[in-house]
Amino acid sequence: MRNVDLHCHSTVSDGLLSPTAVVDLAARGGVDMLALTDHDDVAGLAEAGVAATARGIRLIPGVEISVTWDRLTIHVVGLRIDPQHPALLAGLAAIRAGRRLRAERMAEDLARAGIPGALAGARAFASSDEMIGRTHFARFLVQQGRARNVAAVFRRYLVRGKPGYVAHAWVSLDDALGWIHAAGGVAVLAHPGRYKVGSEGMRRLLLDFRALGGKAVEVVTGNHTREQVSRFAGLAEAYGFACSRGSDYHGPGESFTLPGQLPPLPAGCVPVWQAFA
Repeated sequence: MRNVDLHCHSTVSDGLLSPTAVVDLAARGGVDMLALTDHDDVAGLAEAGVAATARGIRLIPGVEISVTWDRLTIHVVGLRIDPQHPALLAGLAAIRAGRRLRAERMAEDLARAGIPGALAGARAFASSDEMIGRTHFARFLVQQGRARNVAAVFRRYLVRGKPGYVAHAWVSLDDALGWIHAAGGVAVLAHPGRYKVGSEGMRRLLLDFRALGGKAVEVVTGNHTREQVSRFAGLAEAYGFACSRGSDYHGPGESFTLPGQLPPLPAGCVPVWQAFA
């Protein structure tokens, strides 16, 4: 089996490494097909492409789009996209504008909780004002001694019912898949094990995703347990989806696994990358 990683992040969104450094790390891990899938932005793909060519890695242009489905935030990875497609670029720009407004509201809520300067603090960890997200605020809170690491931040802040949480409406599933398809891409449901929807909710999500042209489910990913890998491999087969594999790597100390160190897809899975010949 090829060593494939179809979900990674760089400093263009909320990763800690530059696009070139992500490719370097993947090369050291033996990855031969890599997708850079920054949140709501494709600005790192050109740099990653140059680095991948130099290292003999096939780069699959990608993006991870933030979606609101049934009042829940989910993520959809677009693979093999045309990163210059006008509809995709316009849609991603609109999402980033919403991110900026959300960041301002998050900082205001943290200030009310006695944590001033959060917007400037988060900005120091972000590539641009448009890309400030919860992870950047989390790094600021760690820096301020509010928690020992990013994972601990998300137990005390920035989640529903905690200081810094701001409800936000992302784009619809219909819009996200429409942009991916317009750009010639393949839509993958990212890390489904993270969504607290129950069995019936997952059934509805998979049916909606399939009805809108979604083609694959991320079965092997950095934060899926062995049981979740088995479960989503079975669901992919039952609903007719191909299977994807991606570390969801964000950087040293913040990720469950390194690029290149994921287990293989379970037997019987149809790899989504078979369509990338």
